Amino acid sequence: MEPLIIGVAGGSGSGKTTVVRHIIDSIGEENILLLQHDSYYRDLKHLSFEERTKQNFDHPSSLETELMIRHIKALKNGYQVEVPIYDFTRHIRKEETRQVNAKKIILIDGILIFNEKELREQMNIKLYVDTDDDIRLLRRIKRDIIDRDRELDDVLNQYQKFVRPMHLEFVEPSKRYADIIIPRGGENKIALDMVNALIQEHLSE
Repeated sequence: MEPLIIGVAGGSGSGKTTVVRHIIDSIGEENILLLQHDSYYRDLKHLSFEERTKQNFDHPSSLETELMIRHIKALKNGYQVEVPIYDFTRHIRKEETRQVNAKKIILIDGILIFNEKELREQMNIKLYVDTDDDIRLLRRIKRDIIDRDRELDDVLNQYQKFVRPMHLEFVEPSKRYADIIIPRGGENKIALDMVNALIQEHLSE
């Protein structure tokens, strides 16, 4: 039986990770393979570090989505794949990869996963996490400073130059492809319980 493929999209800082974690905790980690679109950022080793920092990482072209699609198709057919591991502090892929096999559910997480038609078509259920812009910005600042070793000025400049314009051009419009929109993200317990019930129903079919 082919795995159930669930996409979780939404703006940067919308709470996708909380929704993903809730699904994993509820359904069981042993049943779920998590694939993050961020793992498929294109390798920028050919550029200097200064040049890398100036790239627009919120544009669809910054991601090797075609590789992710090939990996998903291979997993659906029972093959093992080598998922890239991305170094967000240096903006390059690491030499090592992550070997994975399909599980009952493949959970795909990323802000731009609904933007590519062929990737959308691989998904059985599409969830969009919808959160106010100011909340998303605060979460992004916290994440980039603590987890990705960025300076505040750099985070704010990137947000104004790339994140917000790309959200308006690509991420927000992709909401129309969602099967379920989850307002307030991980705080919306009722919506999350409904999602879990839907997943359980699909698994029992």
